[in-house]
Amino acid sequence: MTAPIPHPPSAFPGPLGAGDLAAEISAQLGTRLGRVRLHGFHRPAPPPPTLVAVAHGSRDPRALPAVRALLGRVRALRPGLPVRLGHIELNRPLLADTLAGLDGAAVLVPLLFGRGHHVTHDLPAALRDAPHLTGRVAGPLGPHTLLAEALHGRLLEAGFPGARDPRGAVVLAAAGSRSPRSARDTEHTARLLSDRLGGTPVLPAYASAAEPTVPDAVAALRDRGHDRIAVASCFTAPGHFATRCAAAAPGPAAAPLGDHPALARLVLHRYDQALLTRTGSDPESAEAATVAV
Repeated sequence: MTAPIPHPPSAFPGPLGAGDLAAEISAQLGTRLGRVRLHGFHRPAPPPPTLVAVAHGSRDPRALPAVRALLGRVRALRPGLPVRLGHIELNRPLLADTLAGLDGAAVLVPLLFGRGHHVTHDLPAALRDAPHLTGRVAGPLGPHTLLAEALHGRLLEAGFPGARDPRGAVVLAAAGSRSPRSARDTEHTARLLSDRLGGTPVLPAYASAAEPTVPDAVAALRDRGHDRIAVASCFTAPGHFATRCAAAAPGPAAAPLGDHPALARLVLHRYDQALLTRTGSDPESAEAATVAV
């Protein structure tokens, strides 16, 4: 269903990058318009749509606490916004159960990093199976400059040098998908991370369903003369894929992104983008959610 959904109040802290400036302006304008006095009375603002964060799910016991920590940071950034969690599989609450317990309007924000099958098929199908909701699906978290900021921060925490090193390089480890669009998203994220690292080479690699693997990417970088190679973890939380990719790192292995502040801001940015789209059921329509200013 694609009925219009009211804009929520926005609360991005600190300076905004170009990637989230337009969404912030639109959210602030929506808030002010909702407070216009009519005949001496305030028009009451409708409640904001529920942000439903959709995680994949994992048998790793560290995964659920990591996702909950991320959502705790999201709630702290925007008090009053209802935030719920749903999993595609393996963990509770499952997405179908979360949606069954809601009413009104909801925006599904995938805690995933590319336009793979889960984002383009499973999430729209979940909304179709919840006809009591007015809902839409936000775009995946990648690619975006805020994602590159979070990846960069985790690399620095792992000991990767902040200054450009001609012998240094990074493998960007992602889950992988058979979708060509998902691979293009990961490649775009790799370029953004390389820019963030001052031009350090960043080669995407995958844990499943796509190539190259992390060991193959490491070998390719070594063939190019790089012998100081780190692995960046393009995963929200610890899990089987993240652990396997980190084990293949010949140097520093960054932790999953978890509750990194930039990732929490990105979750809210995707939520806001979804509210600005004309067609809420298509994740690709989020690319059109920019405002000319």
